[in-house]
Amino acid sequence: MQNQKTLTTANGNSVYGGPVSGSTGCTLVQDGPPIEKPARFDRERIPERAVRAGGAGAFGYFKVTNDLSKYTRARLFGKAGGKTELFARFSTDGGERSPADPVRDPRGFAVKFYTEEGNYDLVGSNMPVFFIRDAIKFPDFIRTRQRNSGSNLKDATMFWDFLSLAPESLHQVTILFSDRGTPASYQEMDGYSSHAFMWYNDRNEYVWVKYHFKAATGFRAPDAGQAEEPAKADPGLAARKLYEAIERGDFPKWKLYVQIMTPEQAKASRFDPFDVTKVWYHADFPLIELGEMVLDRNPDHYFQNVGLAAFNPANFVPGIGPSPDKLLLGRLFAGGDMQDGPEPGQAFTPPAIDISGSIARHDIDPEDIDFEQPGELYRRVLGDKDKTHLVANIAGHLCYAKKNIQLRQCALFYKADREYGTRVANALRLELDTVRHLSMMSQDQRVKLTL
Repeated sequence: MQNQKTLTTANGNSVYGGPVSGSTGCTLVQDGPPIEKPARFDRERIPERAVRAGGAGAFGYFKVTNDLSKYTRARLFGKAGGKTELFARFSTDGGERSPADPVRDPRGFAVKFYTEEGNYDLVGSNMPVFFIRDAIKFPDFIRTRQRNSGSNLKDATMFWDFLSLAPESLHQVTILFSDRGTPASYQEMDGYSSHAFMWYNDRNEYVWVKYHFKAATGFRAPDAGQAEEPAKADPGLAARKLYEAIERGDFPKWKLYVQIMTPEQAKASRFDPFDVTKVWYHADFPLIELGEMVLDRNPDHYFQNVGLAAFNPANFVPGIGPSPDKLLLGRLFAGGDMQDGPEPGQAFTPPAIDISGSIARHDIDPEDIDFEQPGELYRRVLGDKDKTHLVANIAGHLCYAKKNIQLRQCALFYKADREYGTRVANALRLELDTVRHLSMMSQDQRVKLTL
């Protein structure tokens, strides 16, 4: 009987029959459990997250395999062989609390490192870029992924209208509608910080870095035409695969790499290196191995471990800090205000960086260089089969948008690469001359003619 579990109240007292005013009387307010239990029940659920509402997670560890301490004082990335406990959460980006895991959508890839210097949150994605680079557009973009406020239905016109008004999104759109947009499982997809971050050492010398998690299995996507079929039979397929793999001892693993850019290289870059719609070319900034992440323990209680897991991009540890990435700085706002006390310790103070110029409000206008990387991705990275899948995936989604939106978006594809735009236009049966004409206009002119 000593091992028998006892039901207790919040403060540890045993729960027993509640006192009442007679054998058939009312429960007394002074009795704790009958008041405490419904009160806890009323408050045990939390509102759905605005983004990445549904997800899966697991515990594990990170092991350093390459000493990069000359770049950062963060003990997390210190001597080779060092281990740090962690929790990782994966999710669909725009899905609801119970989304269909296999659908075409960016995946959240968030890792909380439990370091000896505090918790470090790396809140990333399975894609190396994002749709926008200005934080002020973020709420508007997220609403295009949600249900139409009038019909309460998903709305393709709303989605493509926003994208066609934001040409900088073209790089992410091309990746999303390739096979990368439908990974076979969470453990068979790669992860990226997307944003650049600062690393600084004990001498306050700093560099800029981007993180890359490469799945040990390699990336895998379902066969063409079958990407979204599993969602009909098992909407939680990705979460199930992750959970069952860990249960049978087939622990998911990722190699962690970083790209490193010096301040001098950043100043000499042809494009803004802190623009999250751009990648750093591997030929110029090769991947450097840092360590390995292993997930080896499933949650004991989904709601407590995964549902309540909170990640804050502003949670840094000494040796790591933000970059001037405008979208990242916007994401830091909510949590950053709570991070420092009135007299923060010097260990948490990152080095000063050189920034000059006048402060003024201005729009971040689209530039020709915004179309360079999407075009390079189409021409140099995607094979013939990949291009066929890409065009079919885009046409299969864009066809539900209004025709003026289709024309505006196809003009952006054409501007990135003529073959790319032509194939999408033909798949949608659009007038190619109109698409070509729109592609030669400025974005403002293009928008006015397609409203």
